[in-house]
Amino acid sequence: MPKAIWNNTVLAESDRTEVVEGNHYFPADSINSQYFQDSSTHTTCPWKGQASYYTIVVEGKENKDAAWYYPQTKEKAKNIEGYVAFWKGVTVES
Repeated sequence: MPKAIWNNTVLAESDRTEVVEGNHYFPADSINSQYFQDSSTHTTCPWKGQASYYTIVVEGKENKDAAWYYPQTKEKAKNIEGYVAFWKGVTVES
């Protein structure tokens, strides 16, 4: 089952991830929310829509904007709406 790990901590785990452009998107109910802080960062993807970000905080260490999600996607990306993906040193293991 895919797991997102950073700083030796499991951030998310689910057998219902969606893989888009090489990234595992985890359902919102599979993240360990105590490690996630809302960020003011937003970016736009031409076919997915506007992404929002989370900063990951584990044991006092911060990984700014290391997770992102699309609160409302465009039509072609509805399968990942609300799902969370990772980068910046977060590893996804199967």
